[in-house]
Amino acid sequence: MEKPQPTLLGQATTYYDEYCPRLLQPLPRSRGRAGLKATAPYGFDVWRLYELTFLNKLNIPCGAIGTICVPAGSPNIIESKSLKLYLGSFTQTKFATLDDVERLICHDLSATLGVAATVKLYPVESQPACFTPQTMPGSLIDITSGVTLTNFAYNPELLVRHDGPRVEETLRTNLLRTLCPVTGQPDHAAVQIRYQGTQINHQELFAYLMSLRLHRGFHEQCVELIYSDLKSRLKLDKLQVLACFTRRGGIDINPLRSDFAVTPEQVMRTLRQ
Repeated sequence: MEKPQPTLLGQATTYYDEYCPRLLQPLPRSRGRAGLKATAPYGFDVWRLYELTFLNKLNIPCGAIGTICVPAGSPNIIESKSLKLYLGSFTQTKFATLDDVERLICHDLSATLGVAATVKLYPVESQPACFTPQTMPGSLIDITSGVTLTNFAYNPELLVRHDGPRVEETLRTNLLRTLCPVTGQPDHAAVQIRYQGTQINHQELFAYLMSLRLHRGFHEQCVELIYSDLKSRLKLDKLQVLACFTRRGGIDINPLRSDFAVTPEQVMRTLRQ
């Protein structure tokens, strides 16, 4: 496994409560893609913000929620802890309007990512549709009996292409668990897999996804690894992988990689988020 470059993760933390854009830390996407056998032509990383706060021009605290959409083709990703610290630096910073906050975050993120990000902020009680929890569409493949999993080491060889009918179906699991590559802390996600091609054996797919239980990788890297393994080993015609990770530090992260033309609006908020 490639050794990650130094990040703020796992280090003693200094919290800033006045605007500090230098806290944003870019990580090159290329580092996580070096060993992949297949990459998706379309994709986004959608981040939801739940704990943004700042001061208005009368020095009164205000709260907001929001979304950040990053194209999967950006040269960089942003290390998640650095984003949390950066957003925290707005706490005692005065702004005239919520639009001013939105424009500043968009400017700073775009400069760090190397591509234009999309940022949308909302008043806390506005109830935007993208924050409404939904049940993830697809057939549930989670197995609770009848199968024994004996090895949780990452194992793409569990994916075997069988003779069978050609189908288009959408599958899902609530049980993906991976580890932060720096701290070893667990990350949990619901995963949706949409594909066209020879039918996938559901039990083998479930076993493969569970083999990532002790795998270390950033959220974006894990989704791209799943996409690469399924596409290259099962020779699928088209594939889409979405992972909706539960939040940490007031942010949830939702990478989507697809052969289908997709939009960020297809990334739902799941019940655990």
